[in-house]
Amino acid sequence: MSDSTVTGVSIASRLARARTLARALDSAFGIPGTKFRVGLDPLLGLVPGLGDLAGAALSGYIVLTGIRLGVSRTVLMRMLANVALDTVGGSLPLLGDLFDAGWKANNRNVALIEQHVAAPSATRAASRLMIGVVVLALLLLGVAGAVLTVLLVRWLLSS
Repeated sequence: MSDSTVTGVSIASRLARARTLARALDSAFGIPGTKFRVGLDPLLGLVPGLGDLAGAALSGYIVLTGIRLGVSRTVLMRMLANVALDTVGGSLPLLGDLFDAGWKANNRNVALIEQHVAAPSATRAASRLMIGVVVLALLLLGVAGAVLTVLLVRWLLSS
């Protein structure tokens, strides 16, 4: 395995896929007359519960890319915190979608991976167990977002 590949797939290729997904989720479309861009993540969030779960799952691909490229546990925790904040904040009806449009967790996480790739000697590859823990954590975050949405809707309807 050379410095430019991880398990036979080039680092540049993995980064390109993560960048493409982050762009699609966070900044695919420009808002006319402004410099502000939005992606599919806030639009997915319009579907209560399931949209935020889908957004968290897609964000999980970027986190897993970071793991495969050997980000440190500290960077991994920052990436998970970005996804958690995006998922929980985005689960609030309508206001959460505005939060999603501004937070751009996926772009932040790709930037963290790129910083790691620029200084790989500071990190080491994560184990398969860590990958499983991350997937489980992302699923739990998505479920928590869905539950929070259901509870909020019930509370609003009972008021």
